[in-house]
Formats: sequence, structure tokens, C-alpha cells
Amino acid sequence: MRKGIAKLIATVFYVGLIPIAPGTFGTIAAIPLFYALSFTPLYLYLAITVLIILISVWASGVAEEIFGKTDPSEVVADEVCGYLVTMILVPVTLGNIFFGFLLFRLFDIAKPYPIRKFERLPGGWGIVMDDVMAGVYSCITLHILGRWFFWA
Repeated sequence: MRKGIAKLIATVFYVGLIPIAPGTFGTIAAIPLFYALSFTPLYLYLAITVLIILISVWASGVAEEIFGKTDPSEVVADEVCGYLVTMILVPVTLGNIFFGFLLFRLFDIAKPYPIRKFERLPGGWGIVMDDVMAGVYSCITLHILGRWFFWA
């Protein structure tokens, strides 16, 4: 039961089992959740995001046991966490959703310093926190670009 629930969460309802670009599809799966949360007050958005991060850390750690490898590609809950962090206080427009997606995928794949160091954390923490940090980089970049070019 525990492993079944963890697998469901870690793979984001089995999106992570898509054989091609599971991380990209995991990030796409985060967009409707972001959209729904964007209508909540900031404190609730942040509280739910932190809760999702903590649940994802647990599920990702269990998923390592299930899949028998470190940081399995099937785990995409970390992408959901990273995208939610990316979009903190970002106005909801199609352009922002798209640029947030692109920036997050860029930072998640490139892992500039010190993001890669977070992968060394034990278990689910290492799986999730590098994506959370990629989300922080993406969020900062999106806010800078948005203020300069897109937002009033």
C-alpha cells in the first residue's frame, strides 16, 4: 500500500512512466496545478507548495526502493515542485506559463552551480531539492525578465 501510493505520487499519476522525456512531461503535468493554485492567496500557494515538496521527498525516497536505482527518471514529482517554485508571484498568462516552463527545464537540465550539489543530499531530498533550486533560479530569472520586458 505504502509503495503503491508513493509510486503514484512520485510518478505524478504515472506520467513519469512515459518513455520519452518524462521530466518534460512531469513539468507539463504541473501546469494545471499551478493554474489552480494561482487563484489562492500567496500564503496558501506557498503552504501547499511546501506540503507538495515534503510529500514528494517522501515519495521519491520510496521510489528509489521501488525502481532500484538512485534518482530514477520515472520520478517526476520533483519537476512539479520545481515548476511550482518557478511560478511564485508570477502573473498568470500563457506567455509566463510558457517562459516559466522553458526556464525551469533549462535550469533543471543545465544545473548551474550550486544546483548539482543538492543532488548529493540523501534519498528523496537529493531528488527533489535540486529541482527546487532550479525553480528558485528560474523564478528569479522570470521575475527579472518579466519586470524588464513583459510586466507593467
